[in-house]
Amino acid sequence: MQKIWALFLFALVLSTVVPVKMVAADSFDEQIKALENEISGYQAEAGRLRETSDTLQNEIGALQAERNTIQKQIELNEAELARLQNEIVLTEQRLQNQMKLLAGNLRSMYLESSISPLEIVASSKSISDFIDKQEYREQIRAQVQKNISSIRDLRTQLDGQKVAVEQKLEDQKKQKETLVAKEQQQAQLLAQTQGQEAAYQELSKERNSRIAELRAQQAAANRKNVGGNIVAGDPGRGGYPSVWHNAPIDSLVDSWGMYNRECVSYTAWKVYQSGRYMPYWGGRGNANQWPSSAAADGIATGSTPKAGAVAISMSGPYGHAMYVEAVLDGGASIYVSQYNYGWAGEYSEMTLSSSGLVYIYF
Repeated sequence: MQKIWALFLFALVLSTVVPVKMVAADSFDEQIKALENEISGYQAEAGRLRETSDTLQNEIGALQAERNTIQKQIELNEAELARLQNEIVLTEQRLQNQMKLLAGNLRSMYLESSISPLEIVASSKSISDFIDKQEYREQIRAQVQKNISSIRDLRTQLDGQKVAVEQKLEDQKKQKETLVAKEQQQAQLLAQTQGQEAAYQELSKERNSRIAELRAQQAAANRKNVGGNIVAGDPGRGGYPSVWHNAPIDSLVDSWGMYNRECVSYTAWKVYQSGRYMPYWGGRGNANQWPSSAAADGIATGSTPKAGAVAISMSGPYGHAMYVEAVLDGGASIYVSQYNYGWAGEYSEMTLSSSGLVYIYF
């Protein structure tokens, strides 16, 4: 367990130091998708740890119930031991009483044995009276000896029972100690597991905060640096397929390695729909990566707006891609269609200044 905990802490430290790696192209944000994947992993691990925590809690409850049962058995046997000890004391008293009775009987017989038979007979009313006295004394002595023997047997029996109960008590107390130790061990594991779960939840929370921060930064960059007047535009969403539009944002990957309802997924579709070649740019799908990707594939770029070109804003963490529908005002402004301008996976159209943008001429 200590080894697992150490590895966990090491992974935790790495997660706070090593930059997040880019994953498969995210038409909108590879880094956010990587963070989301990390969150899913953290949440899955937190869920597993929660199940382990529940199991440990149940085991602790079972151990506590077993310990309570043994404690009741200990108390019962302690009461039995006290009863036996009291019984032994009473038996010892009975034995002493019988011993005194026997001693008195023997003393009486000894005194009478110093009297001659003629004197005993003379003091008796008759021969039968003499015989009755002799028999009575013999009976008394025999009964006392029998009582003494019975009491001694009882004492032996009680001593044996006492030893057995004491041994049982010792065993039960050891068993209780073992259960207490197990309970403490399980409680320690539970605390560690809950600590790990809390740490994974904290990592997940931190990643969610980072995602929200990145989204806010890009949305602010779009408003500030892209600007323009947004309109609803084409009700057909520029032809963007319904299968991608109707699915939750970033839940599907399109034909070019871009996540659905992202600005780059839409512009890739528009290029393809126009009959031109759209390369597969999965793995380098952020909008601000498109100019370098185009250069690598021999596709021309420039600063002059043209209808049918893809306009790229390089501002913000990920940039923004737009499809140029028309060039206006002698090239001073452009009319574009786009997805995810406000980072809600929505379609929109707008007019904006043509300056400050990179144009890719597919």
